[in-house]
Amino acid sequence: MPGLLRGLARTALVAGTATAVSNRVSRRQAGRWAAEAAPPPPPYPEYAPPPQPAPAAGGADMIDQLRQLGELRSQGILTDAEFEEQKRRILGG
Repeated sequence: MPGLLRGLARTALVAGTATAVSNRVSRRQAGRWAAEAAPPPPPYPEYAPPPQPAPAAGGADMIDQLRQLGELRSQGILTDAEFEEQKRRILGG
């Protein structure tokens, strides 16, 4: 009788191991197939440049902003290069 139990235990161990390996292989292949079927993710959406602000609609707003920039430059708060850069941004160019 001990030989029979040992044989049954060995068979159960081999069958259990084979089932576990088979399930693992099935899951891995299913994962590969799912990855192949899925569309690729979009290319780096977090690194997309932010949208540029729309230029001011009213001409009066642009004139006021340019006047304020001129005052800041005359007070020495803005350098000539900073003034030109901001002026270009306001004028939309």
